[in-house]
Amino acid sequence: MCDWLSCNSDGKGKIFYFNAEQRRVIYDGGQLKCQGHATPIRTRDELDSHSSIAAYFCLVIDKVNKYEFRPLDRKFFIDQLNTTDDSSRVKRKLKRLDYRKLAPPELIFKPLFYPFGDANRKRVTATDIDLLHKWASVWDSVGDSVGASVWASVRDSVGASVRASVRASVWDSVGDSVWDSVENSVGDSVWDSLGASVGASVGATVGDSVGASVGAFVGAYISSFFHCSIWKHIKHKKGENPFQPGIDLWMQGLVPSFDGKVWRLHGGKKGEVLKVFENGL
Repeated sequence: MCDWLSCNSDGKGKIFYFNAEQRRVIYDGGQLKCQGHATPIRTRDELDSHSSIAAYFCLVIDKVNKYEFRPLDRKFFIDQLNTTDDSSRVKRKLKRLDYRKLAPPELIFKPLFYPFGDANRKRVTATDIDLLHKWASVWDSVGDSVGASVWASVRDSVGASVRASVRASVWDSVGDSVWDSVENSVGDSVWDSLGASVGASVGATVGDSVGASVGAFVGAYISSFFHCSIWKHIKHKKGENPFQPGIDLWMQGLVPSFDGKVWRLHGGKKGEVLKVFENGL
């Protein structure tokens, strides 16, 4: 599955991709008639399919280069070179695109934030502890299925705001390419280093057992990139993101971990333990 945004090139720096106007037609439930006699473009995933781009612009798929660019973490990928390597020119052009105009309406387009790199917390406040209490309550409700809840909710419910109704499954309302782009951007940028930092700070004896709690926390942060009125697997008020306490902690530069007995709050540049709740919250 291709990431958002995908394009083809002619080997001379000319790029072909679906622009804001063309994407809007699909976002609004319409379809795009291809310039040739190919099947019309109907789904959001086709907007980032190299074969669909080739069909729409009457290109020979085996004679064009295929590239991808993830707007959130600014990563550029060469998918396939079928002609002259023009990747440097294509990369420069893709970096200059206005991705806010290209994004689907359900996506909250914003910069990535890394709690240990973009903040340097030295101490924990009463407000932070209150947020941790709320986050612990979320954990009690759904535990390590937070990630699954975010996934299911985005798949099943995000499209409601666009189509004014909730289908049994409206995964194509977000699209695999957009979901993969967000998940991979967050994962590649923060997950490995976040997990390693937390694990190192608590030591080998409990490091493995905190992984689920950190994974759930990353899932909460991913949820902040999507508009969703109803989230699966957890009770909440309509229109409210039940994972907001985790998001708030993240943006404050704090990461909670739980080993089954003890909650901790991590911060600073290396994810050191700032506070331990030995006797529970």
